[in-house]
Amino acid sequence: MANKIVDEMKKVEIDEPKDVAAAAQRRFGLIVIGDEILSGRRQDKHMSKMIELLNERGLSLAWAKYVADDPAQITATLKESFASGDVVFSTGGIGATPDDHTRQCAALALGTKIELHPTAKELIAGRIQSMAEGDPIKADLSTTENQHRFKMGEFPIGSEIIPNPYNQIPGFRIQEHHFVPGFPVMAAPMMAWCLDMHYKDLFHQENWAEQSFIVPKGIESTLTPLMERIEANFPGVKVFSLPSVGDATRGGVYAQRHIELGIKGNANLLESAWIALRAGTQELGYEIHDIV
Repeated sequence: MANKIVDEMKKVEIDEPKDVAAAAQRRFGLIVIGDEILSGRRQDKHMSKMIELLNERGLSLAWAKYVADDPAQITATLKESFASGDVVFSTGGIGATPDDHTRQCAALALGTKIELHPTAKELIAGRIQSMAEGDPIKADLSTTENQHRFKMGEFPIGSEIIPNPYNQIPGFRIQEHHFVPGFPVMAAPMMAWCLDMHYKDLFHQENWAEQSFIVPKGIESTLTPLMERIEANFPGVKVFSLPSVGDATRGGVYAQRHIELGIKGNANLLESAWIALRAGTQELGYEIHDIV
């Protein structure tokens, strides 16, 4: 019976709506830049926030990378991401201290130069004036200190401004890459603004869902051919395997070695793949325990 079900599932043709396909083709990526993250001096909060912001809008994070404050690494990473066609958010390295390289590296990756953006200049000047609190010396834009602050507005030629509601010092976007500060309190609202301003047409187009079950004493090498077959027979569906050595504190089926086996993707595509995955797992002689 199981063989018959699997064979029948292979014959299913999926007519995926064009709008769903378009949304699925747009991948969102995240680049987190900073030595302090890699050294452990600070814990990254950007990825969890990015996932939250995307999920709230019916989107998902396709990939994330952590990069040191190294110009060569940053430039190489950005060259790759610019070529990918993905929508990318990059956090960190857009200040004006010696360890801030992102602005220059983005320009280098694009084969262009940085220049002071006129709107950024106005915003930074406004910030300087507000921070001066009436002190004419602090408000003097010609001082060395204030001239240095304007470097934070030097972006790759052709960039657009990303407003910063926290302190008015903007980020920038170019070729669907969005560069925001490394401070989560600033980065989060700026990332949200970019999504709402530029990608609203992609919101909630894909009815994303995920289903899984427990396979006690499951062996990944045995299950892998089945997983590969499911993905080949049901385009748009991803199969995942989460092995565990067991957790005695949870008891029951979770106490022993097991695998959580499941599928994820557009909810409209999962039903047939779900039946085939369960049938194929049982055909291999495994028990299935549904997750309550």
